Amino acid sequence: MKPEPYIRVHFLEQRLILRRERKVLFEAPVSLAKKGLGEQMGSECTPRGWHQIRAKIGTGCPVNTVFRGRRPTGEIYTPELGQAYPDRDWILTRILWLSGLEKGKNRFGRVDTLRRYIYIHGAPDAAIMGLPGSHGCIRIHNGPLLELFKQVKPGMRVFIS
Repeated sequence: MKPEPYIRVHFLEQRLILRRERKVLFEAPVSLAKKGLGEQMGSECTPRGWHQIRAKIGTGCPVNTVFRGRRPTGEIYTPELGQAYPDRDWILTRILWLSGLEKGKNRFGRVDTLRRYIYIHGAPDAAIMGLPGSHGCIRIHNGPLLELFKQVKPGMRVFIS
């Protein structure tokens, strides 16, 4: 039986790697939390440890679809829209909603990744990858996100360190 693929997210390198054992199936630069790693509700930190993809959201939506509360807003992101709302945290194209797997570390209570709404999600093309900048989520450009989205399924494990 072949080992299941999993996603590894590296904070120091700001990279996401989909692998099966030692084989790299996909790799892309990402942007994690500008406030660093941490699990507390309201911290705006990226949670560490083992997670799983709880849900895949956005199948069939156009590239640059804007999401709020995991629902399309009807907007399509453009640089002009970005300039009109410079402080908005853009969640675009697709969402991979994460759920913690480690009780007391990233699951249940004040450290629950699912209830913190931590995602792997699309970001504007102008968003800088490779440097921390998110509010806790894992941002990735839309092109790589679409490629990753095709290769993953709910239940796939994700390790963040």
